[in-house]
Amino acid sequence: MDLTAVAKPCSFGDKGTSDVVLRLRNSEGRPEWFYSHSSVLVSKSGFFADRLSNPGSGSCIEIHCSDSTYDHHVNLLRLLYLPTNSLLDSLDSVQSALGVLPLAIAFRCENITNCCIQYLEAVPWEDKEEEQIVKEVLKLGPVAMPILARIQPVDLSATKSVFISAVRFATSIGGSCPPFGDELKTSAQEQVEFMLGGDEDTPLVTADDEVKSVVKSGLSQVCSLFENELSSLLLVPDITAETAETRILQCLSDVEWMCNILPKMDLMKDFVCSWGEMSRKILEIVEDKKLDNAMWVLKVKLIEVTGKVLEAVGYGNVILPAPCRVQLLKTWLPYIRKIKPLLDAKADEDTDFPYKMDEDLCQSIEGAIVSLVLALPSNDQADILSDWIKTEQLKYPDLSEAFEVWCYRTKSAKRRLMEGLDRVGNTTISL
Repeated sequence: MDLTAVAKPCSFGDKGTSDVVLRLRNSEGRPEWFYSHSSVLVSKSGFFADRLSNPGSGSCIEIHCSDSTYDHHVNLLRLLYLPTNSLLDSLDSVQSALGVLPLAIAFRCENITNCCIQYLEAVPWEDKEEEQIVKEVLKLGPVAMPILARIQPVDLSATKSVFISAVRFATSIGGSCPPFGDELKTSAQEQVEFMLGGDEDTPLVTADDEVKSVVKSGLSQVCSLFENELSSLLLVPDITAETAETRILQCLSDVEWMCNILPKMDLMKDFVCSWGEMSRKILEIVEDKKLDNAMWVLKVKLIEVTGKVLEAVGYGNVILPAPCRVQLLKTWLPYIRKIKPLLDAKADEDTDFPYKMDEDLCQSIEGAIVSLVLALPSNDQADILSDWIKTEQLKYPDLSEAFEVWCYRTKSAKRRLMEGLDRVGNTTISL
C-alpha cells in the first residue's frame, strides 16, 4: 500500500474511493464494515499509521469493541474525517465526548483527544456526569487531568479569600444587601457553614488572625443590626404588621447563625459576651406592655438562643468569671420562668398555637441552668436558690437537684471547717 501518495478528497464510508476496510466486531461477534481511506487514517491516528506501515497488514483491519462502546467507535471514525477546526463544534454532549476520549487516546488521535479534553473542561456537568467524569479521567492518566481543574483543591490563600468574602456578605459588612440580597445572604451563610465542616484545611483558615477579625466584625454588625431593629419595634404603630415581624426575625436569624458557627472557630466566648451585653436591653423591649400578646415567635427564638449560651457557659465550654455567670443567670432565669407558663397556657387555650418550648429545649435549658448554678460560689448559689424557692413557678426550671447538692455541700463545708479548727486547736506549738 502506497502511503506516500497525495491524498485525494474523500468522505467517510465512500466505497468508491476507499482503500481500507475497518471491521468493527462487537462482543456478540456481529461484524460491521466501514469503508475508509489510508491517507486519512495515517494522518489522524498513530495507531492506524503503525498498522498500515506494516507491509503484511492488508487492506482490512479488525477492531474489537463492546456493545457499550460501539457507537463511540463509529463516532471516532467519523471525527477522523473532519477538519481540525470543526472537531470541537461537532461534540454535542458530555456523554459523547466522554465516550470518544478514551478511544482517541487509545488510537493516538491527538487532535480529537485535545478537543474532547477542551470540551469536557469547559461545559457544565450534571452531578451524575461529574461522578462519571472523575471516574473515567482517573483511568486515563495525566493527559486527561486538565478536565478536573474545576474540582481540584485550591491553595490556602484562595480558600481564605473566598471564606472572608462569604462572611462579609453573610453578615452584611459594608452595607445592606442588593436586590435579591436576602437569598444570596442565606446562600452565603450556608456555604460558610459548609466550609467550616471538618477537613484538614479548616483549622488553618479559622486560626488565621485576619479571618477571626472579619468574623468578629461580622458578629458586631449582626448584633448591632438586631439591637437597632429591636429598638425600633416599639416605635412601629402596628407591631403585628408582617413586615415588622419579618425584619426582626431575619435579624435574629442572623444572630442565631453566628451562634451556630462561632463554636466551630473557637469564638463562642465572643458570642456569649455580646449576648450578655445585649440581654438587659433585649428584655426591656420584649417585656414592654406593647408586646404582651404579640411576637410570640420572637420570644421563643430568644429563649432558644439563650439556651445555647447557657449550655456553653454551664458546661464549661466558655469560661467566664463568677460575677458574669451570676449576671447571666439573674438576667434570663426570671424571664424563662415567666414565659414558659405563658406559652403553655396559650397552647392549652388554642391547640393550633405553634409557639411553644418543646421538651428537648426545656430539658437542655434546665440541665444547663442546674450545671451553671452548681459551679457558682456557695453564697451566689444560696441567693439564686432562695429566689427560686420563693417563686410560684417552682416547676420550671426545676432546681431541686441544685438545691440538694447545695445543702449537702453546706453541711460538708461546715464539718470540714470544724474539723480544721479542731486540728489547729489541738496542735502543740514547739519552739
